[in-house]
Amino acid sequence: MDHKQQAISGGKWMSFSTTLSTLFQFGQVALLARLLEPSVFGIVSVSTLIIAFFSIFANLGFSNSIIYKQEENQQVLSTIYLLNLSLGLIVGAVVFMSWPLVVAYYKEPRLEPVIKLSSLYFVIVYIGQIYLFLLQKELRFKAVATIDIAGTIVGSFTTILLAYLGFAELALIYGQLAQQTLKSVLQLVYGSPLFSPVLRLDLSLIKDHLRFGLYNVGDGIVGFIQANSDNILVGGMLGVKQLGYYTLASQLAVFPISKLSPIVLQVAYPILARLKGDTEELKKSYLTILDLLSSVNLPLLAGLFIMADSVVPLLYGPGWEPTILLIRIFVFVSVFTFLSNPLFTLAFSKGKPKLLFFLNVATLVVKIPLVYVFAYYGGVVGIALAFMTATLINLILNFRIVHSLIGPFLGRFFQALTRPALFCLLMVVGIWVYKYYTDSSVSAANIIVQIALGGAIYIGLTLRYRFPLAELKTLGKAIG
Repeated sequence: MDHKQQAISGGKWMSFSTTLSTLFQFGQVALLARLLEPSVFGIVSVSTLIIAFFSIFANLGFSNSIIYKQEENQQVLSTIYLLNLSLGLIVGAVVFMSWPLVVAYYKEPRLEPVIKLSSLYFVIVYIGQIYLFLLQKELRFKAVATIDIAGTIVGSFTTILLAYLGFAELALIYGQLAQQTLKSVLQLVYGSPLFSPVLRLDLSLIKDHLRFGLYNVGDGIVGFIQANSDNILVGGMLGVKQLGYYTLASQLAVFPISKLSPIVLQVAYPILARLKGDTEELKKSYLTILDLLSSVNLPLLAGLFIMADSVVPLLYGPGWEPTILLIRIFVFVSVFTFLSNPLFTLAFSKGKPKLLFFLNVATLVVKIPLVYVFAYYGGVVGIALAFMTATLINLILNFRIVHSLIGPFLGRFFQALTRPALFCLLMVVGIWVYKYYTDSSVSAANIIVQIALGGAIYIGLTLRYRFPLAELKTLGKAIG
């Protein structure tokens, strides 16, 4: 099977996995929004931030280095595995002991059991993680998809059941732990033929991996602060209730993109890593990835922007109206973010992760002052606007780095982006006209009509002016 066929097969499996997982998680959030108060989502958001931050140190970027170097040496992999397990135990202990500081910063006693339970995540996740890296390296995306789907189903079921039984914020933590436990077990099952660890910890064997990982850690720390400073400040300055609104708005607008984009990037990176010496092929692949991400993400985000005032009351129920404006701001954050994402694949394929570190440092220098100023004058909405502005600046710098890696590309990029952007604008206008001249009551039937109308406009224009139906049939026959 050649690279193109592997990409298509991997894309199919990861698309199926992501679609199913996204549906389950959206259903979970919709149910939990009716069972739990906004402050619960804010509390769990704090736990998620802490896990994300400490994961930077425990991982050391080995996933990218294993794929980039196409590592197969069993002794090297054993050293990486044992080092990961050791770091996981240490980080888990540090997280457990950090609960007094976290409670003091957020002034929320309910965070104590949440942080203590969250520390178990690091004991669980690194048992099977190296097997996941190896499955990705070998392009075994069917196994990766199966693991993701099984973990999502078990995690969602556990969370909803415990929330119904009154476990409040602990329901989400137990759900996360159940999900990760099953995923780690399945990673061991599917990945064991690729790797059998031996009891050897020799750091001299992994000098190159550690060197590669140092930039990942530095980039991860700066990137975490850059990406999450808004969440940290919302909770600390405005309280966990406002953080709950902010988190749910971000989940609805950013979460789908954070799930859809990795379908392409996760499949593309192992393949691009094999093309690292061919700059022209990398440029073509980069532009293809941007084109695909734009075609998929732009209509979803445009639809969410115009329909937010209908979707929120129906999906989350009463009491969540403050999220509507936040969602519309986060739509632009999502656009700038998915356009930025392919640089990560490109930088690692070129063996230059340090560029990501410098990018995040520059963005952080801009973002922190913006967040403070905008928060002072605009509260939670001001912080969202600061995040949007910083993400746009990040995108501009991002494109400058891409130019340095693969040469001029913006002309071809904007040429490809023009049509889907115009189609999205016409779709938004069509839905707005429908809402203006018809009954705007919140109902499932009304939203279905809006979705159908917007989909018909976008798909119709795409088939007529961008991808004629005859060409798609020809492509389908070629792929088949």
